Amino acid sequence: MEISKWKREIILQRKQKDMFFAEHFQSPIPIEYRRQFKGLNYFSPKPDYYFELELHEHPQKQMLKIEDTQGNVRSFIRWGEFNFKIENKECKLQAYKSEASEEGLFIPFRDATSGKQTYGAGRYLDLRPEDHLKSEGKWIVDFNKAYNPWCAYNDNYACPFVPPENWLQVEILAGEKNYSLDNR
Repeated sequence: MEISKWKREIILQRKQKDMFFAEHFQSPIPIEYRRQFKGLNYFSPKPDYYFELELHEHPQKQMLKIEDTQGNVRSFIRWGEFNFKIENKECKLQAYKSEASEEGLFIPFRDATSGKQTYGAGRYLDLRPEDHLKSEGKWIVDFNKAYNPWCAYNDNYACPFVPPENWLQVEILAGEKNYSLDNR
């Protein structure tokens, strides 16, 4: 990974997201606040939170029921787990799929910043097919791309809660920070 190129891509993605949130009709920012919206808050991009990891796929895929913020129950397939170190501490996160045919992975997580610097209910990572380094058998897990679920901006959205198995005891000082109307 070339650090300067990677950092430029992260900054560009953040600018594009801010523009979408400020202007697009599908933005989760309530329409009455969009004119004052000045962008989301982020940790500075840090290469220490970029990983290329092997997915340890579960031989027996189990269905996991996860409640969302509006009381609905959603089903996810517990697909595999990623193991990595942060602050010299062993960490493990489960990766999920909504259905077996999906090519990407969904990783909801909470960490020691949740409810302080970051959204209290946790953040998400979406791993897309292009994040899968097939020739090396690894996935790019970049916490600099961690984002808040849309229910962090608007109560009209229903977002899955983070299962306790994905609650980390370390700080992930990367990705999106808390958002409040005071940040306008």
